Amino acid sequence: MISRIDLRGDALPEGPALRALLPRADFDVAAALEKVRPICEDVHHRGDAALIEYAEKFDGVRLDQVRVPAAALKEALAGLDPVVREALEESIRRARLVHCAQRRAPHTVQVVPGGKVTEKWVPVERVGLYAPGGRSVYPSSVIMNAVPAQEAGVGSMALASPPQADFGGLPHPTILAACALLGIDEVYAVGGAQAVAMFAYGTETCAPANMVTGPGNIWVAAAKRYFTGRIGIDTEAGPTEIAVLADDTADPAHVASDLISQAEHDPLAAAVLVTDSEALADAVAKELVPQVAATKHVEDRIVPALQGRQSAIVLVDGVEEGLRVVDAYGAEHLEIQTADAPSVAERVKNAGAIFVGPWSPVSLGDYCAGSNHVLPTGGCACHSSGLSVQSFLRGIHIVDYTREALADVAHHVVTLAEAEDLPAHGAAVKARFGWKVPGQ
Repeated sequence: MISRIDLRGDALPEGPALRALLPRADFDVAAALEKVRPICEDVHHRGDAALIEYAEKFDGVRLDQVRVPAAALKEALAGLDPVVREALEESIRRARLVHCAQRRAPHTVQVVPGGKVTEKWVPVERVGLYAPGGRSVYPSSVIMNAVPAQEAGVGSMALASPPQADFGGLPHPTILAACALLGIDEVYAVGGAQAVAMFAYGTETCAPANMVTGPGNIWVAAAKRYFTGRIGIDTEAGPTEIAVLADDTADPAHVASDLISQAEHDPLAAAVLVTDSEALADAVAKELVPQVAATKHVEDRIVPALQGRQSAIVLVDGVEEGLRVVDAYGAEHLEIQTADAPSVAERVKNAGAIFVGPWSPVSLGDYCAGSNHVLPTGGCACHSSGLSVQSFLRGIHIVDYTREALADVAHHVVTLAEAEDLPAHGAAVKARFGWKVPGQ
Protein backbone atom coordinates (compact mmCIF):
# COMPACT_ATOMS: atom_id res chain seq x y z
CA MET A 1 0.00 0.00 0.00
CA ILE A 2 2.95 2.33 0.64
CA SER A 3 6.37 2.27 -1.00
CA ARG A 4 9.78 2.12 0.68
CA ILE A 5 12.94 4.12 0.20
CA ASP A 6 16.04 2.53 1.72
CA LEU A 7 18.72 5.09 2.62
CA ARG A 8 20.71 2.77 4.88
CA GLY A 9 24.33 1.85 4.38
CA ASP A 10 25.78 4.67 2.33
CA ALA A 11 26.47 8.16 3.63
CA LEU A 12 23.53 10.49 3.11
CA PRO A 13 24.09 13.18 0.48
CA GLU A 14 23.83 16.86 1.34
CA GLY A 15 21.24 19.52 0.56
CA PRO A 16 19.38 19.26 -2.76
CA ALA A 17 20.79 15.80 -3.46
CA LEU A 18 19.14 14.45 -0.30
CA ARG A 19 15.89 16.28 -0.99
CA ALA A 20 15.78 14.74 -4.45
CA LEU A 21 15.67 11.26 -2.90
CA LEU A 22 12.60 12.02 -0.79
CA PRO A 23 8.94 11.67 -1.81
CA ARG A 24 7.00 14.74 -2.84
CA ALA A 25 3.70 15.40 -4.63
CA ASP A 26 3.56 16.96 -8.09
CA PHE A 27 2.06 20.43 -7.55
CA ASP A 28 2.71 22.73 -10.49
CA VAL A 29 1.56 26.17 -9.41
CA ALA A 30 3.30 27.79 -12.39
CA ALA A 31 1.15 25.82 -14.85
CA ALA A 32 -2.01 26.65 -12.91
CA LEU A 33 -1.05 30.32 -12.91
CA GLU A 34 -1.79 30.69 -16.61
CA LYS A 35 -5.26 29.22 -16.12
CA VAL A 36 -6.22 31.50 -13.25
CA ARG A 37 -4.90 34.69 -14.88
CA PRO A 38 -7.99 35.27 -17.09
CA ILE A 39 -10.31 34.46 -14.18
CA CYS A 40 -8.61 37.03 -11.99
CA GLU A 41 -8.71 39.70 -14.66
CA ASP A 42 -12.34 38.95 -15.42
CA VAL A 43 -13.18 39.60 -11.77
CA HIS A 44 -11.14 42.81 -12.00
CA HIS A 45 -13.19 44.10 -14.92
CA ARG A 46 -16.67 42.72 -14.20
CA GLY A 47 -16.74 42.42 -10.40
CA ASP A 48 -19.74 40.68 -8.85
CA ALA A 49 -21.16 39.64 -12.22
CA ALA A 50 -18.05 37.57 -12.89
CA LEU A 51 -18.21 36.02 -9.40
CA ILE A 52 -21.83 35.00 -9.96
CA GLU A 53 -21.00 33.42 -13.33
CA TYR A 54 -18.07 31.45 -11.88
CA ALA A 55 -20.25 30.19 -9.04
CA GLU A 56 -22.58 28.71 -11.65
CA LYS A 57 -19.71 27.34 -13.76
CA PHE A 58 -17.53 25.85 -11.04
CA ASP A 59 -19.91 25.25 -8.13
CA GLY A 60 -23.17 24.52 -9.92
CA VAL A 61 -25.19 27.24 -8.18
CA ARG A 62 -26.88 30.38 -9.45
CA LEU A 63 -26.51 33.23 -6.98
CA ASP A 64 -28.44 36.47 -6.74
CA GLN A 65 -25.68 38.00 -4.65
CA VAL A 66 -22.30 36.90 -3.35
CA ARG A 67 -22.50 38.35 0.16
CA VAL A 68 -24.06 36.04 2.71
CA PRO A 69 -27.02 37.69 4.48
CA ALA A 70 -26.64 38.33 8.20
CA ALA A 71 -29.74 36.24 8.82
CA ALA A 72 -28.03 33.19 7.32
CA LEU A 73 -25.15 33.51 9.79
CA LYS A 74 -27.54 33.72 12.74
CA GLU A 75 -29.56 30.79 11.43
CA ALA A 76 -26.45 28.66 10.97
CA LEU A 77 -25.35 29.31 14.54
CA ALA A 78 -28.82 28.61 15.94
CA GLY A 79 -28.92 25.31 14.05
CA LEU A 80 -25.43 24.18 15.02
CA ASP A 81 -25.20 20.89 16.91
CA PRO A 82 -24.49 21.88 20.55
CA VAL A 83 -21.69 19.31 20.76
CA VAL A 84 -20.00 20.80 17.69
CA ARG A 85 -20.51 24.30 19.08
CA GLU A 86 -18.83 23.32 22.35
CA ALA A 87 -15.86 21.86 20.44
CA LEU A 88 -15.50 24.97 18.27
CA GLU A 89 -15.68 27.25 21.30
CA GLU A 90 -12.96 25.26 23.06
CA SER A 91 -10.82 25.37 19.93
CA ILE A 92 -11.27 29.16 19.80
CA ARG A 93 -10.47 29.53 23.52
CA ARG A 94 -7.22 27.58 23.25
CA ALA A 95 -6.18 29.34 20.05
CA ARG A 96 -6.70 32.71 21.72
CA LEU A 97 -4.52 31.70 24.66
CA VAL A 98 -1.62 30.84 22.38
CA HIS A 99 -2.00 33.67 19.90
CA CYS A 100 -2.62 36.37 22.51
CA ALA A 101 0.84 35.59 23.91
CA GLN A 102 2.37 36.32 20.48
CA ARG A 103 1.50 40.01 20.56
CA ARG A 104 4.51 42.27 20.17
CA ALA A 105 5.06 45.48 22.12
CA PRO A 106 6.86 48.58 20.81
CA HIS A 107 10.56 48.61 21.66
CA THR A 108 12.87 51.62 21.81
CA VAL A 109 16.66 51.51 21.52
CA GLN A 110 18.65 54.53 22.64
CA VAL A 111 21.38 54.32 20.00
CA VAL A 112 23.30 57.38 21.25
CA PRO A 113 22.40 60.29 23.53
CA GLY A 114 19.71 62.15 21.63
CA GLY A 115 19.27 59.43 19.03
CA LYS A 116 16.75 56.63 19.31
CA VAL A 117 14.96 54.11 17.10
CA THR A 118 11.59 52.71 18.07
CA GLU A 119 9.99 49.73 16.38
CA LYS A 120 6.23 49.77 16.56
CA TRP A 121 3.91 47.02 15.31
CA VAL A 122 0.90 47.99 13.25
CA PRO A 123 -1.77 45.51 12.11
CA VAL A 124 -2.76 45.12 8.49
CA GLU A 125 -5.87 47.24 7.93
CA ARG A 126 -8.04 44.73 6.08
CA VAL A 127 -7.66 40.99 5.57
CA GLY A 128 -9.48 38.50 3.37
CA LEU A 129 -9.70 35.01 4.84
CA TYR A 130 -10.31 31.90 2.76
CA ALA A 131 -11.95 28.72 4.05
CA PRO A 132 -11.92 25.75 1.64
CA GLY A 133 -15.13 23.94 0.80
CA GLY A 134 -14.24 21.14 -1.59
CA ARG A 135 -13.90 17.54 -0.42
CA SER A 136 -14.38 18.51 3.23
CA VAL A 137 -15.68 21.37 5.34
CA TYR A 138 -13.12 23.24 7.44
CA PRO A 139 -14.57 25.40 10.21
CA SER A 140 -11.25 24.81 11.97
CA SER A 141 -9.55 26.82 9.23
CA VAL A 142 -11.88 29.72 9.96
CA ILE A 143 -10.61 29.68 13.54
CA MET A 144 -6.95 29.31 12.58
CA ASN A 145 -7.10 32.31 10.25
CA ALA A 146 -9.42 34.59 12.20
CA VAL A 147 -8.00 34.26 15.71
CA PRO A 148 -4.43 35.46 14.97
CA ALA A 149 -5.79 38.29 12.81
CA GLN A 150 -8.11 39.37 15.61
CA GLU A 151 -5.39 39.10 18.24
CA ALA A 152 -3.13 41.20 16.01
CA GLY A 153 -5.79 43.93 15.99
CA VAL A 154 -6.86 43.74 12.34
CA GLY A 155 -9.75 46.16 12.06
CA SER A 156 -11.56 44.85 9.00
CA MET A 157 -11.96 41.20 8.14
CA ALA A 158 -13.96 39.31 5.52
CA LEU A 159 -14.19 35.61 4.76
CA ALA A 160 -14.87 33.75 1.53
CA SER A 161 -15.86 30.11 1.16
CA PRO A 162 -17.28 28.30 -1.88
CA PRO A 163 -21.05 28.23 -2.39
CA GLN A 164 -22.62 24.83 -1.85
CA ALA A 165 -25.47 23.54 -4.02
CA ASP A 166 -26.71 21.43 -1.09
CA PHE A 167 -27.19 24.56 1.03
CA GLY A 168 -28.94 26.89 -1.37
CA GLY A 169 -25.77 28.46 -2.70
CA LEU A 170 -24.46 29.43 0.73
CA PRO A 171 -21.17 28.19 2.17
CA HIS A 172 -21.45 25.17 4.43
CA PRO A 173 -23.53 26.06 7.53
CA THR A 174 -20.77 24.97 9.90
CA ILE A 175 -18.46 27.50 8.22
CA LEU A 176 -21.12 30.16 8.71
CA ALA A 177 -21.64 29.15 12.34
CA ALA A 178 -17.90 29.39 13.01
CA CYS A 179 -17.92 32.89 11.52
CA ALA A 180 -20.79 33.86 13.80
CA LEU A 181 -18.96 32.51 16.85
CA LEU A 182 -15.92 34.58 15.92
CA GLY A 183 -17.88 37.74 15.20
CA ILE A 184 -17.13 37.73 11.46
CA ASP A 185 -20.20 39.23 9.81
CA GLU A 186 -18.78 39.91 6.34
CA VAL A 187 -18.89 36.58 4.52
CA TYR A 188 -18.96 35.80 0.79
CA ALA A 189 -20.11 32.71 -1.10
CA VAL A 190 -17.10 32.73 -3.41
CA GLY A 191 -14.49 30.03 -3.95
CA GLY A 192 -11.25 29.35 -5.78
CA ALA A 193 -9.06 31.86 -7.60
CA GLN A 194 -12.01 34.21 -8.02
CA ALA A 195 -12.20 34.65 -4.22
CA VAL A 196 -8.56 35.75 -4.10
CA ALA A 197 -9.22 38.12 -7.01
CA MET A 198 -12.24 39.56 -5.22
CA PHE A 199 -10.09 40.40 -2.20
CA ALA A 200 -7.19 41.68 -4.29
CA TYR A 201 -9.15 43.99 -6.59
CA GLY A 202 -12.38 44.54 -4.73
CA THR A 203 -15.82 44.51 -6.35
CA GLU A 204 -19.05 46.48 -6.03
CA THR A 205 -19.84 44.49 -2.89
CA CYS A 206 -16.46 43.66 -1.38
CA ALA A 207 -13.82 46.26 -0.54
CA PRO A 208 -10.25 45.29 -1.49
CA ALA A 209 -8.04 43.74 1.18
CA ASN A 210 -4.38 44.29 1.99
CA MET A 211 -3.73 40.60 2.62
CA VAL A 212 -5.26 37.19 1.91
CA THR A 213 -4.68 34.12 4.05
CA GLY A 214 -6.03 30.60 4.28
CA PRO A 215 -5.46 27.20 2.69
CA GLY A 216 -6.98 26.14 -0.60
CA ASN A 217 -6.47 24.06 -3.73
CA ILE A 218 -3.94 24.64 -6.50
CA TRP A 219 -6.11 27.36 -8.07
CA VAL A 220 -6.13 29.32 -4.82
CA ALA A 221 -2.36 28.87 -4.52
CA ALA A 222 -1.87 30.05 -8.11
CA ALA A 223 -4.05 33.12 -7.55
CA LYS A 224 -2.01 34.00 -4.46
CA ARG A 225 1.14 33.83 -6.56
CA TYR A 226 -0.50 35.99 -9.24
CA PHE A 227 -1.29 38.73 -6.74
CA THR A 228 1.95 38.60 -4.74
CA GLY A 229 3.23 42.15 -4.62
CA ARG A 230 -0.25 43.63 -4.87
CA ILE A 231 -1.44 42.01 -1.67
CA GLY A 232 0.24 40.14 1.15
CA ILE A 233 -0.26 36.39 1.39
CA ASP A 234 0.47 33.79 4.03
CA THR A 235 1.79 31.00 1.81
CA GLU A 236 1.06 29.12 -1.40
CA ALA A 237 -0.35 26.14 0.45
CA GLY A 238 0.08 22.82 -1.36
CA PRO A 239 -1.21 19.36 -0.45
CA THR A 240 -0.99 18.54 3.24
CA GLU A 241 1.95 16.52 4.59
CA ILE A 242 2.83 14.47 7.62
CA ALA A 243 6.26 13.08 8.39
CA VAL A 244 6.83 10.80 11.37
CA LEU A 245 10.33 10.27 12.75
CA ALA A 246 10.10 7.07 14.79
CA ASP A 247 12.27 4.37 16.31
CA ASP A 248 11.43 0.97 17.78
CA THR A 249 9.75 2.57 20.82
CA ALA A 250 6.86 3.84 18.65
CA ASP A 251 3.50 2.09 18.57
CA PRO A 252 2.85 0.97 14.95
CA ALA A 253 -0.91 1.38 15.41
CA HIS A 254 -0.40 5.03 16.39
CA VAL A 255 1.96 5.71 13.50
CA ALA A 256 -0.35 4.06 10.96
CA SER A 257 -3.38 5.99 12.21
CA ASP A 258 -1.50 9.28 12.00
CA LEU A 259 -0.37 8.62 8.43
CA ILE A 260 -3.96 7.82 7.46
CA SER A 261 -5.26 10.94 9.23
CA GLN A 262 -3.46 13.19 6.74
CA ALA A 263 -3.97 10.91 3.75
CA GLU A 264 -7.74 11.37 4.09
CA HIS A 265 -7.45 15.05 3.14
CA ASP A 266 -6.61 14.62 -0.51
CA PRO A 267 -5.24 12.08 -3.04
CA LEU A 268 -2.12 14.27 -3.22
CA ALA A 269 -1.63 14.32 0.56
CA ALA A 270 1.78 13.07 1.68
CA ALA A 271 2.34 10.50 4.43
CA VAL A 272 5.99 9.76 5.21
CA LEU A 273 7.51 7.57 7.93
CA VAL A 274 11.24 7.94 8.61
CA THR A 275 12.59 5.16 10.82
CA ASP A 276 15.70 3.20 11.69
CA SER A 277 13.61 0.18 12.67
CA GLU A 278 12.76 -2.27 9.91
CA ALA A 279 10.52 -4.09 12.37
CA LEU A 280 8.50 -0.89 12.91
CA ALA A 281 8.35 -0.29 9.16
CA ASP A 282 6.95 -3.80 8.63
CA ALA A 283 4.47 -3.43 11.47
CA VAL A 284 3.21 -0.05 10.24
CA ALA A 285 2.80 -1.35 6.68
CA LYS A 286 0.82 -4.28 8.06
CA GLU A 287 -1.26 -2.07 10.34
CA LEU A 288 -2.25 0.25 7.48
CA VAL A 289 -4.31 -2.45 5.78
CA PRO A 290 -7.03 -3.03 8.40
CA GLN A 291 -7.09 0.61 9.51
CA VAL A 292 -7.62 1.87 5.96
CA ALA A 293 -10.31 -0.75 5.36
CA ALA A 294 -12.16 0.39 8.49
CA THR A 295 -12.33 4.09 7.66
CA LYS A 296 -13.99 6.45 5.16
CA HIS A 297 -12.74 8.16 1.97
CA VAL A 298 -10.71 5.06 1.09
CA GLU A 299 -10.76 4.85 -2.70
CA ASP A 300 -11.02 8.53 -3.56
CA ARG A 301 -8.41 9.89 -1.14
CA ILE A 302 -6.57 7.59 1.25
CA VAL A 303 -5.42 4.82 -1.07
CA PRO A 304 -4.27 7.18 -3.84
CA ALA A 305 -2.44 9.29 -1.23
CA LEU A 306 -0.65 6.36 0.39
CA GLN A 307 0.20 4.75 -2.95
CA GLY A 308 1.29 8.03 -4.57
CA ARG A 309 4.86 9.07 -5.17
CA GLN A 310 4.51 11.61 -2.34
CA SER A 311 4.22 8.93 0.37
CA ALA A 312 6.77 6.38 1.55
CA ILE A 313 8.46 4.61 4.43
CA VAL A 314 12.06 5.84 4.50
CA LEU A 315 14.58 3.55 6.19
CA VAL A 316 17.68 5.14 7.74
CA ASP A 317 20.61 3.90 9.83
CA GLY A 318 19.69 5.77 13.01
CA VAL A 319 17.84 8.69 14.57
CA GLU A 320 20.73 11.02 13.68
CA GLU A 321 20.31 10.17 10.00
CA GLY A 322 16.56 10.43 10.45
CA LEU A 323 16.94 14.00 11.70
CA ARG A 324 18.91 14.89 8.60
CA VAL A 325 16.20 13.39 6.42
CA VAL A 326 13.29 15.19 8.10
CA ASP A 327 15.21 18.48 8.02
CA ALA A 328 15.80 18.00 4.29
CA TYR A 329 12.11 17.16 3.83
CA GLY A 330 10.81 20.15 5.84
CA ALA A 331 7.39 18.71 6.61
CA GLU A 332 4.26 20.72 7.24
CA HIS A 333 3.56 18.45 10.23
CA LEU A 334 6.38 16.49 11.88
CA GLU A 335 5.75 13.94 14.61
CA ILE A 336 8.63 12.75 16.80
CA GLN A 337 7.92 9.30 18.19
CA THR A 338 11.30 8.23 19.50
CA ALA A 339 12.96 7.58 22.84
CA ASP A 340 13.57 10.98 24.48
CA ALA A 341 11.32 12.65 21.92
CA PRO A 342 11.52 16.15 23.49
CA SER A 343 15.29 16.36 23.06
CA VAL A 344 15.07 15.05 19.50
CA ALA A 345 12.36 17.63 18.72
CA GLU A 346 14.61 20.42 20.02
CA ARG A 347 17.17 19.56 17.35
CA VAL A 348 14.77 19.78 14.39
CA LYS A 349 15.49 22.80 12.18
CA ASN A 350 12.86 22.58 9.45
CA ALA A 351 9.17 21.88 10.13
CA GLY A 352 5.91 23.78 10.05
CA ALA A 353 4.90 22.37 13.44
CA ILE A 354 6.43 19.62 15.60
CA PHE A 355 4.36 17.13 17.59
CA VAL A 356 6.26 15.51 20.44
CA GLY A 357 5.68 11.98 21.66
CA PRO A 358 2.79 9.54 21.37
CA TRP A 359 0.17 11.83 22.94
CA SER A 360 0.59 14.81 20.61
CA PRO A 361 -0.84 13.64 17.27
CA VAL A 362 -1.25 16.00 14.34
CA SER A 363 -5.03 15.77 14.75
CA LEU A 364 -4.68 17.56 18.09
CA GLY A 365 -2.91 20.43 16.35
CA ASP A 366 -5.54 20.51 13.63
CA TYR A 367 -8.22 21.37 16.14
CA CYS A 368 -7.54 21.90 19.82
CA ALA A 369 -3.86 22.16 20.75
CA GLY A 370 -3.98 25.97 20.61
CA SER A 371 -1.33 25.98 17.87
CA ASN A 372 -2.06 27.10 14.31
CA HIS A 373 -2.66 24.58 11.55
CA VAL A 374 -2.07 26.93 8.61
CA LEU A 375 1.49 25.82 7.92
CA PRO A 376 4.10 25.85 5.11
CA THR A 377 4.03 22.87 2.73
CA GLY A 378 6.19 21.53 -0.08
CA GLY A 379 9.45 21.94 1.85
CA CYS A 380 8.82 25.65 2.45
CA ALA A 381 9.32 25.14 6.19
CA CYS A 382 13.03 25.72 5.54
CA HIS A 383 12.25 29.42 5.00
CA SER A 384 8.66 30.08 6.10
CA SER A 385 6.58 29.90 9.27
CA GLY A 386 3.02 28.97 10.04
CA LEU A 387 0.31 31.58 10.43
CA SER A 388 0.57 33.63 13.61
CA VAL A 389 -0.18 37.05 15.03
CA GLN A 390 3.08 38.24 13.47
CA SER A 391 1.71 37.37 10.02
CA PHE A 392 -0.76 40.25 10.38
CA LEU A 393 1.63 42.81 11.85
CA ARG A 394 4.03 45.20 10.17
CA GLY A 395 7.09 46.47 11.98
CA ILE A 396 7.70 50.19 11.45
CA HIS A 397 10.90 51.92 12.62
CA ILE A 398 10.54 55.41 14.05
CA VAL A 399 13.82 57.37 13.88
CA ASP A 400 14.10 60.31 16.29
CA TYR A 401 17.46 62.20 16.42
CA THR A 402 18.29 65.59 17.89
CA ARG A 403 20.49 68.14 16.10
CA GLU A 404 23.40 67.16 18.30
CA ALA A 405 22.98 63.45 17.65
CA LEU A 406 22.83 63.99 13.88
CA ALA A 407 25.87 66.27 14.04
CA ASP A 408 27.83 63.53 15.79
CA VAL A 409 27.36 61.06 12.91
CA ALA A 410 26.87 63.42 9.96
CA HIS A 411 30.38 62.96 8.56
CA HIS A 412 29.85 59.18 8.40
CA VAL A 413 26.57 59.65 6.53
CA VAL A 414 28.25 61.96 4.00
CA THR A 415 31.20 59.59 3.60
CA LEU A 416 28.95 56.60 2.89
CA ALA A 417 26.76 58.62 0.51
CA GLU A 418 29.82 59.65 -1.51
CA ALA A 419 31.15 56.08 -1.45
CA GLU A 420 27.90 54.98 -3.07
CA ASP A 421 28.01 57.88 -5.56
CA LEU A 422 24.81 59.35 -4.14
CA PRO A 423 25.95 62.92 -3.37
CA ALA A 424 22.42 64.23 -2.85
CA HIS A 425 22.10 61.91 0.14
CA GLY A 426 25.05 63.66 1.71
CA ALA A 427 23.77 67.04 0.65
CA ALA A 428 20.52 66.43 2.56
CA VAL A 429 22.64 66.25 5.72
CA LYS A 430 24.99 69.12 4.82
CA ALA A 431 22.01 71.42 4.24
CA ARG A 432 21.13 71.13 7.93
CA PHE A 433 24.55 72.43 9.00
CA GLY A 434 25.06 75.25 6.51
CA TRP A 435 26.81 72.85 4.11
CA LYS A 436 29.74 72.34 6.47
CA VAL A 437 29.40 68.99 8.17
CA PRO A 438 30.84 68.67 11.68
CA GLY A 439 33.82 66.34 11.81
CA GLN A 440 34.96 67.08 8.23
